[in-house]
Amino acid sequence: MANDPVILINAFEVPAGEDDKFLASWESSHDFLRTQPGYLSTRLHRSLAPNADFRYVNVARWESAEAFRAATAQPEFRAQTPPYRFHAALYEVIREDI
Repeated sequence: MANDPVILINAFEVPAGEDDKFLASWESSHDFLRTQPGYLSTRLHRSLAPNADFRYVNVARWESAEAFRAATAQPEFRAQTPPYRFHAALYEVIREDI
């Protein structure tokens, strides 16, 4: 699994009633990141519970940790810091059942 893509899991704390503002910010960042080398795909999830701690969770696939880090180090991306607290980390798949 050494050459498998890495997975970004990014959970966002978005207060109820701020969905439109969050989604506009997320779309702007997504539009930039999807043009970067190593980007593979993303899925944005929304909690069914409006009072969930993490109302939105982004799960994205990148060819490598280096590609993700290079993309997010770009000044264009850094200028788009989301106005919401987020919790992001890169993961590797160690088990899969599809």
